[in-house]
Amino acid sequence: MPLTTAATSRPLPGSRSRTGGWPAVLAVTAGVFAIVTTEILPVGLLTPMGATFRISDGTAGLTMTLPGLVAAVAAPAVTVATRRADRRTVLRALLLLLALADLLNAFAPAYAAVLVARVALGLVIGAFWSIGSGLAPRLVPPDRQARANTVIFTAVPLGSVLGVPAGVLLGSLAGWRAAFAAMGVLTLLVLAALSLCLPPLAPPDTTTGLGVLRGLLTDRGTRTGLLVTFLIVLAHFGGYTYVTPFLAEVTHAGPAVISGLLLAYGAAGLLGNLLAGHRAARALRPAFTTAAALLAAATLLLPVLGTTGPGATVLLLLWGVAYGAVPVCSLSWFLAAAPHAPEAAGVLFTSSFQATIGIAALLGGAVVDRTTPSTVLLLAGATALLAAVTALLTAPAATTSR
Repeated sequence: MPLTTAATSRPLPGSRSRTGGWPAVLAVTAGVFAIVTTEILPVGLLTPMGATFRISDGTAGLTMTLPGLVAAVAAPAVTVATRRADRRTVLRALLLLLALADLLNAFAPAYAAVLVARVALGLVIGAFWSIGSGLAPRLVPPDRQARANTVIFTAVPLGSVLGVPAGVLLGSLAGWRAAFAAMGVLTLLVLAALSLCLPPLAPPDTTTGLGVLRGLLTDRGTRTGLLVTFLIVLAHFGGYTYVTPFLAEVTHAGPAVISGLLLAYGAAGLLGNLLAGHRAARALRPAFTTAAALLAAATLLLPVLGTTGPGATVLLLLWGVAYGAVPVCSLSWFLAAAPHAPEAAGVLFTSSFQATIGIAALLGGAVVDRTTPSTVLLLAGATALLAAVTALLTAPAATTSR
């Protein structure tokens, strides 16, 4: 079964008959990079943000919780509401909102304003991911779709490899607000690139209505995909949201070392994404199971072996490789379950992913405020083990014959 099948798309009157090809894919990738970096930037800036507003690490973790929960609702709501709109117009509006949210975050006079900015971010995440993750079939020929999906998903680890370390470095030099201001400027540049490279795109013939979404939820493959995605994302973000406090308190790493470790983690994530791209299309079950098992090993061993710099470095590299494979594996699962409705599959993927990020950050914050960052990592590891077993038993053996 092919990874995705393009829904028949209607060209807009007066628009080009061909899609934007690789320049458009790269523009969408840049948009995802801006969103992912903005979303996870607080992971590297949690401590200085908390110090500014005099709040605990758990309370600062709401900057991760709110966007995830809002995105889970926004994914179906915005996609359904705009189902007849030009996809390029929708994506451009979302990037403009993202730039405004970044600037509000940068100049927030109080923590409440930060949370308002993060709510706006959640709306952008939910809608952009839902529409953007299903665009590959409309931008490149069928034999390039798996590669296009891989390219788009390189933005996820690149957010860690470039965005977060750069934000942490800028935050250490000019304050955490400067990092968000820089993201606002970057997002405006991405908006310009998207406007130039992405052609007008009418909605697909299979529009994403509530009936389509309800229909997908009756499919066994979709339901098991939701379960495994919930478990692995809960494990990852429950631990990763609070990895900076762990590195500071347990590994005794300073800001410069933490920035370097997050950079190494992100580089490993990029490698994991590249390795998993075609592997997920041909052998989803072993790819997803291996990623979950490696993530479990890394998070379970960090409290034991991550007390020193070398130990923490090795395990963060392992963690990065493991998680780098997760988003593309998860999307491959949903697309395989709904090859006739890739945009609807993207909605379910985004909603489940983002809702779990919010839940994970919230639960992790409750645990870290009552216990220690090490306890959070041990619980994350146990959850990842459960995800590995579930994927081994329920994942499709393969999602494409190519």
